[in-house]
Amino acid sequence: MSAGNRLPGTPDPRHVWQGAGGVRIAGDSWGDPDGPLVILQHGGGQTRHAWKGAGETLGAAGYHAVAFDARGHGDSDWAPDGRYGQNLMIEDLKCVIAALGNRRPVLVGASMGGGTSLVAVGEDRVDATGLVMVDIGPRVEPEGVDKIHAFMTLKPDGFDSLEEVAQAIASYQPHRTRPRTLDGLAKNVRLGDDGKYHWHWDPRYREGRPDHELRYERLSACARRLTLPTLLVRGGLSNVLSEDGAQDFLSLCKHSEYVNVTGAAHMVAGDRNDIFGTSVIAFLKRKVPVGG
Repeated sequence: MSAGNRLPGTPDPRHVWQGAGGVRIAGDSWGDPDGPLVILQHGGGQTRHAWKGAGETLGAAGYHAVAFDARGHGDSDWAPDGRYGQNLMIEDLKCVIAALGNRRPVLVGASMGGGTSLVAVGEDRVDATGLVMVDIGPRVEPEGVDKIHAFMTLKPDGFDSLEEVAQAIASYQPHRTRPRTLDGLAKNVRLGDDGKYHWHWDPRYREGRPDHELRYERLSACARRLTLPTLLVRGGLSNVLSEDGAQDFLSLCKHSEYVNVTGAAHMVAGDRNDIFGTSVIAFLKRKVPVGG
């Protein structure tokens, strides 16, 4: 199943790997394949394309950056049984790492991808050389999470035009300058047989609401267990990870480093890729250097 047909101009994935249960995982890569491996995992409702700028920056710095669409997102398969739990996404991550030669990666995860990365490392399911958490932690703000849910469930029957899609995105991200053309939307939506434009993700991904208390307990336990180099990056305008939430993570993982990117909201890399890329590379050059 899929949300519909890919629009002209949608970039084809450079790689396709087999994830858990045979779900195909689509990905892109940048840089020297022999450089330190950095795996970039996007947030819920995003795709690998959210990391394009960061991937190019990492690749130019000598790292082998790899981004992939989570199951049910972008060009990856939808789960036949509609299951999208964190444990399955960790299994997909392990499959991608195996396909890349079982090299120890740096895990960089935003929002959903950050939670997946934290649990993968904190529960000893992935042996990583470093962890970068992007605007996510055990404690998140319910209001911000609700806003994401409302955006992802907007227009369940589809949009009538790309202009309508653009208006929805602009309303969700009012701090961003609106693009001059609609061309970039090709990778965000699919054209259904009903003639309407649908988001690129499986709507079953958003079914049910997480138990925030259980989530906090699990992620907090993982944060306490971290011993590898860790960086937390927060968007200064974020309504998902507050400054209190960031400090909560830093109290759990006392050796973690912290960067607050002013002028960026929850989608930090997309809002201020220049500062994000500079901060992450500065961290990696000290902790996981090229040629080290």
